[in-house]
Amino acid sequence: QVQLVESGGGLVQAGDSLRLSCVASVRTFSRNSMGWFRQCPGKERELVTAISFTGDYTYYKESVKGRFTISRDNAKNTAYLQMNSLKPEDTAVYYCATTPYGSIRFEVKDHGYWGQGTQVTVSA
Repeated sequence: QVQLVESGGGLVQAGDSLRLSCVASVRTFSRNSMGWFRQCPGKERELVTAISFTGDYTYYKESVKGRFTISRDNAKNTAYLQMNSLKPEDTAVYYCATTPYGSIRFEVKDHGYWGQGTQVTVSA
């Protein structure tokens, strides 16, 4: 059974940092691109950042560039999201997801496996 398990969320103050982890039990993890999405109540799930299967290519939503860093360790079947200089507008449930492709995908529909989500709350 495929599982993605996120961890590392929590309640922090503006300017603080958090590191999210996503451990995947996907046999093809090292050949799949991955994305971190977030969703606020009443809003659509949005792609925050993504990484190719090798880690050579990344994508960042404009509002997180310079503050967030995505990485992966294929030997550990794990992806990470380092979030620095957090802002209240970063508050959301964060999800990791994999695609069946090696290259980055931007759409929710292209991501087949999802974690359960981890809450990130940033207070002003």
